[in-house]
Amino acid sequence: MKLDLRTALQQEIITGDGAMGTYLYQMGFPVGISYEELNLLRPETVADVHRRYFEAGARLIETNTFSANREKLSKYGLEGDVEAINRAGVELARKAVGDDAYVVGAIGSIRAGKRKNVRTADVEDSLREQIGVLLDSPVDGLLLETFYDLEELQLALRIIRSMSSLPVICQFANEGTGSTQDGVPLQEAFLRLRDEGADVIGFNCRVGPNGILRSLEKLAPLAGVPFSAFPNAGLPDYVDGQYTYAATPQYFAESALRFADLGARIIGGCCGTTPEHIAAVAKALQGYVPAAPGTAVPARGVRVIEPAPAKPAPPASKPSLLEIVKQRKTVIVELDPPRDLDIEKFMQGSKALQDAHVDAITMADNSLAVTRMSNLALGYLVQDKLGARPLIHIACRDRNMIGTQSHLMGLHALGIDHVLAVTGDPAKFGDLPGSSSVYDLTSFEIIRMIKQLNEGIAFSGKPLKQKANFVVGAAFNPNVKHLDKAVQRLERKIEAGADYIMTQPVYDAKLIEQIYEATKHLDIPVFIGIAPLASGGNAEYLHNEVPGIRLSDEVRARMDGLKGPEGRAMGVEIAKELLDAAMPYFNGIYLMTPFLAYEMCVDLTKYVWEKSNRHDFHLYPLSK
Repeated sequence: MKLDLRTALQQEIITGDGAMGTYLYQMGFPVGISYEELNLLRPETVADVHRRYFEAGARLIETNTFSANREKLSKYGLEGDVEAINRAGVELARKAVGDDAYVVGAIGSIRAGKRKNVRTADVEDSLREQIGVLLDSPVDGLLLETFYDLEELQLALRIIRSMSSLPVICQFANEGTGSTQDGVPLQEAFLRLRDEGADVIGFNCRVGPNGILRSLEKLAPLAGVPFSAFPNAGLPDYVDGQYTYAATPQYFAESALRFADLGARIIGGCCGTTPEHIAAVAKALQGYVPAAPGTAVPARGVRVIEPAPAKPAPPASKPSLLEIVKQRKTVIVELDPPRDLDIEKFMQGSKALQDAHVDAITMADNSLAVTRMSNLALGYLVQDKLGARPLIHIACRDRNMIGTQSHLMGLHALGIDHVLAVTGDPAKFGDLPGSSSVYDLTSFEIIRMIKQLNEGIAFSGKPLKQKANFVVGAAFNPNVKHLDKAVQRLERKIEAGADYIMTQPVYDAKLIEQIYEATKHLDIPVFIGIAPLASGGNAEYLHNEVPGIRLSDEVRARMDGLKGPEGRAMGVEIAKELLDAAMPYFNGIYLMTPFLAYEMCVDLTKYVWEKSNRHDFHLYPLSK
């Protein structure tokens, strides 16, 4: 009769099983289907995989339920089959191996490190539903695997502990770094999970044995809580139309002994591993006598490696906008990058604005999903050629997490440290409607991840050799029916780490005062947006077709029918009236240039300086 799983972990090392998904792929099942649905459609195949791993020596078998939650199954129209798929998963594993092995219910991350906009409440509901079904089945424990963030893993563990005292194994996906993807040092993350009731804590997926070894080497043993290790069979390669993995069973066997030396009590495999890999691990561990849980054997040259602390960011060459706006009126002017390869007019406009002493020239990131020249390249040019401060918008739409971090690292290398994080208009509304909108990150998440770079931590949780020094702005649309709800959303961006706010253009003096009253409790500066209109047609287009912009009836009437010089003159006149309304309340002014007509914003910038010098506006307490 087998021991209780907790008791067994105190006395021996248990060999885990290997991959299910990639093994099914090798058996001919294509990518893009729900492998968990095979519990219902091909139960004999799933049971056969479990049996092969058991015969290879695995004594801890995971159910084929990794993605069997409502959120993941909904992609295949299977959200109504959560219970059936999970119950079948446990039944198949149990029948395949009998009572001679431990069957654990496998539960995967819902966010899966992509940080997509799945509400926490929805994550909790999906986890709770799957956990409830698995706990109502004959499992020996639960396995929480391939979690990237401590926050989500803690949530899952707390749900289990509110429902059951069964053993729980918690596993992160990690690249050998010293932190989780949400920036928590691994040692701290492991301690928190131990204190909340985890029985085993370790790593799986993402990397091969070497990567998980690097992660374990960074950890001090945890009293009473052993580690686990389920590496991939190296990195995948695509050869002759097939994904393959290079790590040999012998390499896995050698690695298993190193995992055991570091305190791992459950050792198996993840993507790319096969029964042959598990057979080699089981054979290598035969006769291995483990140390007491929470201690590691200092053998085979293993040493704990602590990452060097990140160096501070290079000092800024001039005061940040945050410092300037506390002292005086501060003007940011937006100048759109060109839609073609000719930058002459853009550079002329930037030079004119710099001569007008604007505090920053800000460049959108393919605004309205229309393809424009890289704002990183143009930001460098206005900084290098003109000495102007660039403020670069970064949209969540166009880059995945890899591209976003790479983009930010490039900005850091160029000394561009002021950015504005925005969601970005969907690609289907732009000039290339067939392109994809990425949205790996929400605007809240990208703010938090940028500030994480300021701590010297990459998006992956990997420590960086130097800290960044980004000053991060957030966008705010006050042209809404319920301003209080918009401010609540803004407060969430501030909680995420936003340093300042830039609003959409406002065309109503009364609304400017309302914005001040609604935001005066915030402790970061607000740059009020004012965009001079170029013509009556421009006014109607903005009002009727551009999301987030609303013009007052008065402004539309004044612009009606105007075009050319008359239209631009009236647009500047209206903008000056709005500046008169804004300057008593806000130190931060954000001007937006229409159609590269930079002369309009040069005129308005000079107006701000003249009015500031005269001090002929009524002074309110300036909290912005």
